[in-house]
Amino acid sequence: MLEVAATGPAQQSAVLLGVVVAGLLVVVLALFLLGNGVTMLRSEGRSLGNLLSLLAGVAILLVPVAAAALVFGPDVAELPGPVGVVLVALGVLLVFVAGYAAATFAAFGLYSLVYSRYRHTRAPATVVVLGSGLVRGEVPPLLRSRLDKALSVYRSVPGTAARPLLVPSGGQGSDEPRAEGDAMAEYLLAQGADPADVRPETASTSTRENLLFSREVQRDAGRDGSTLVVTNDYHVLRAALLARSIGSDAQVVGSPTAAYYVPSAFLREYVAIMVEHRRLNAAAVAVAVALVGLTAVWSLLPV
Repeated sequence: MLEVAATGPAQQSAVLLGVVVAGLLVVVLALFLLGNGVTMLRSEGRSLGNLLSLLAGVAILLVPVAAAALVFGPDVAELPGPVGVVLVALGVLLVFVAGYAAATFAAFGLYSLVYSRYRHTRAPATVVVLGSGLVRGEVPPLLRSRLDKALSVYRSVPGTAARPLLVPSGGQGSDEPRAEGDAMAEYLLAQGADPADVRPETASTSTRENLLFSREVQRDAGRDGSTLVVTNDYHVLRAALLARSIGSDAQVVGSPTAAYYVPSAFLREYVAIMVEHRRLNAAAVAVAVALVGLTAVWSLLPV
């Protein structure tokens, strides 16, 4: 007993220090995301995608406060009827949803990091370059990095071997004067790619269509063999998942992304994957709602 009592204060201090450090890390993360959100709005303009890091920073600051207020704030005994129990239940659910989002994002980030470091091991017969938005009809830096990555693969083929087919893939957006595939093909040709090796795909409107329609271009060109898909590093995991979903064994590699763009881009990819698996996520939340609801009802039953 004396030994436990002696170590008790030290253990309490360690726990308190851990809580303080964790709280500071949360605040630093929130402030970083808020700053990044402002940078995104200034550099890329106003859009829901560019607001994600700003919204995430606000949520990280407000959700713990709201959850603590709901769980520890109300005096259940003094509130009328089941109001206090309902408030506590809502606070617990808020903690679960926040924890679920944090855990799934951590898993997504780790898997993305590991997969983006993967190096393709096969000489590709075709290199598909996924499109992204044009700026005044021209290839912007983000898209140029993908094309440069594809060109490095194209040029790395030994002189005696057949060079891979380059398929710049992207349709024409409502705010674009021409198809992304055409602008990308123009860039590839200007950088010295052989016109016989460049076949743009210009009908796609999504990553899934990029992959499907580019596969048709590859077949029409008679280029049998493995496929390498090039995108930006933040987009590698979702592109790989989509490739598997259409039965493709294509390898996916990423090109570098401007540092300020990375947080918002990863958040956007995370949201997209969560939406694509919305039934699974809805089921997880439904189980939590059911468990918390049953616990709340049980607590209201007379003893």
